[in-house]
Amino acid sequence: MKTQSPITQTRIPWNKGKIVGQKPALKLKELWEIRIRLQMANKIRELVLFNMAIDSKLRGCDLVSLRLSDVMHGGKMLKRAVIIQKKTKKPVHFEITEQTRDSLVDLINEFELTYYNFLFQSRFSNSEHLSTR
Repeated sequence: MKTQSPITQTRIPWNKGKIVGQKPALKLKELWEIRIRLQMANKIRELVLFNMAIDSKLRGCDLVSLRLSDVMHGGKMLKRAVIIQKKTKKPVHFEITEQTRDSLVDLINEFELTYYNFLFQSRFSNSEHLSTR
């Protein structure tokens, strides 16, 4: 005859009473608040990173590995871009808004980027581009 030990008591789930799952999307007002704060703080790289993330909806690993050649051809900023995802190997088409293009021009001028440079360069010399960590 088996008896239950006191260890097999019912456990309370870790997420009981907590909101789990997909988070609600940012509201337009919240997007503008973030953009304005980044502009006021003169954080050009972070502003471009935020704008490109919103415009493209790319995964982080694809976003940080963007090169200037992905968003610019013949000295002109593209209005639409196509990126091949690393994970799925499928193309992602996205529009680059005017505000993002303007911030990209500021980034190019600030960091003196050339055609094959990564947009989001690392601050450390041992890495070519910003890490997802």
